[in-house]
Amino acid sequence: MSGTELLARRFEEHRPHLRAVAYRMLGSLSEAEDAVQEAWLRLSRSDADTVENLGGWLTTVVGRVCLDMLRSRSTRREDPLHDQDGRVRLPDPIVSAADGLDPEQEILLADSVGIALMVVLETLAPAERLAFVLHDLFAVPFDEIAPVLGRSAAATRQLASRGRRRVQGVVPPPDSDRARLRAVADAFLAAARGGDFDALVAVLDPEVVARSDGGALRPSLVRRGAAEVASQAIAFARIAEVARPVLVNGLPGVVALAEGRALSVMAFTVRDGRIVALDILNDPERLARIDLSAVED
Repeated sequence: MSGTELLARRFEEHRPHLRAVAYRMLGSLSEAEDAVQEAWLRLSRSDADTVENLGGWLTTVVGRVCLDMLRSRSTRREDPLHDQDGRVRLPDPIVSAADGLDPEQEILLADSVGIALMVVLETLAPAERLAFVLHDLFAVPFDEIAPVLGRSAAATRQLASRGRRRVQGVVPPPDSDRARLRAVADAFLAAARGGDFDALVAVLDPEVVARSDGGALRPSLVRRGAAEVASQAIAFARIAEVARPVLVNGLPGVVALAEGRALSVMAFTVRDGRIVALDILNDPERLARIDLSAVED
């Protein structure tokens, strides 16, 4: 085996971890793959024999690549959940069968990176996101993150702390009772398909927020309040022929289909037995690129 082949084999051992880092940094599966590939190119051009901790070295390289990609994105509006044209922009969901994740998805979604967390990560400044993701989610020491940001370890610690406060203030603590979460999602589905407005309102938090990302071809909307969200859910249920339970980023969600194709992927954020947020991807172009094999017959 040549030196290049041996290096490639060592890199492949770290690829799943690197994809997980890049996905949390970018919220895009395709961009995450690009970042990981760039890390390989940088490794192949380096003197790998001098790298003592290859995993740590690759993690910081991917972090640096992702930081550059975040900084090069189009200037954001005041609300970072909107793109430059004002459309809602949600992170890519990872859809799996309702009864569990496959091994590759388990690595990618370690620590249950639900859509709610990914949405909040989109609101962080690039440096905050890097510091928080690498330290809090992957236990990279601050003195290794600091050179990537060009800041001191103390300043990097402060960035991670700011990101942590933002996340803790918005994302509810994870509920370990998945059966209870699924029961809430199923109750929502049954009420929507049955046109039961009162039952829908009962399962929704009074301040629920529903965000839909329709891309360039469909309007993106933000709905607030149980009554308005319930009305929209009933209207949409009349269009969807089938609503199948799935896991979206490891948590209960739904894929709606009509004429054999996906209309939307819906992720639920549940707190105290009620839905506090609905994140809905209904962009036809992005849906076509997402692996929805989990809902195939």
